Amino acid sequence: MITTALHPSIASNTVNLAAVETDWDKLRPVLTEAIGTTIYLVLLTFVVGGVIGLALGTLLYTTRKGGLLANAPISVVLNVLVNVVRPIPFIILLAALGPITLEVIGTTIGTDAAAFVMIVAASFGIARIVEQNLVTVDPGVIEAARSMGAGPLRIILTLLIPEALGPLVLGYTFVVIAIVDMSAMAGTVGGGGLGDFALVYGYQRFDWQVTLVATLIIIAGVQGIQFLGNYLARKVLRR
Repeated sequence: MITTALHPSIASNTVNLAAVETDWDKLRPVLTEAIGTTIYLVLLTFVVGGVIGLALGTLLYTTRKGGLLANAPISVVLNVLVNVVRPIPFIILLAALGPITLEVIGTTIGTDAAAFVMIVAASFGIARIVEQNLVTVDPGVIEAARSMGAGPLRIILTLLIPEALGPLVLGYTFVVIAIVDMSAMAGTVGGGGLGDFALVYGYQRFDWQVTLVATLIIIAGVQGIQFLGNYLARKVLRR
C-alpha cells in the first residue's frame, strides 16, 4: 500500500483554507459600498460614453462617402481612431492611457481614474455600434428628406436616429453589459466596486463564498440589464 504525505506547508495551507469563515457582519458594509461604486462607474460611463459614442458614431456614418456630411479626411481619422482604440483589451488600456489619465484626473489609481478609462473605451466601442446600426436605415428615406429641403441636423435628429432607435437600444444594452465587465476589472487599479471586493476579500483571502456572492450579484445585474434592454427594444419596434 502506497501512502503520500503532504508537505507541512501544504498541509498547513489546506487547514487554513478549510478554516476560513466569512464574517458577513464586517463585510456587509464593504459589499454595500462596492455595489454602490459599481453602479456609479456603470452609470457615469454609460451616460458620458453613450453621448460621446453617439456623436462619434453619427459622424462616422455621416462623413463617409455619399453621406450627409461627406468629408474624407474626417472620416479616415475617425475610423483610424476607432480601429486603434476599440480592440485594445481594457486591462491593457488602463496602463496605456496612464499618462493621459494622470494629466486629466491627476492620478492613475482610484475610482475616478478607472471611470476615465472606462469612458474612453466605451465611447469608441459605442461609436462603431452606432455607425453599424445607422447603416441599416433606408438611404431612400434620407434622400427623400433631403429633397424636401431638410438640413443635415434635422435629418439626423428627427429621422436617422429615430429610425435606428430599436437596434440602437439593443446595441446600447450590449455596451452596458460590457461596461459592467470593465467595472469589475477596474479593481486592478483601486477603482473599487464588486470586482475589487471579490479580488481583495475573496480571491486573495481564499474566501470562495465572498467571490461567489460578488459573482452572483454581477450576474443578477447583467440579467436585469438584458431584460430591460430587450423590453425597451420591443416597445420601440412596435411603435
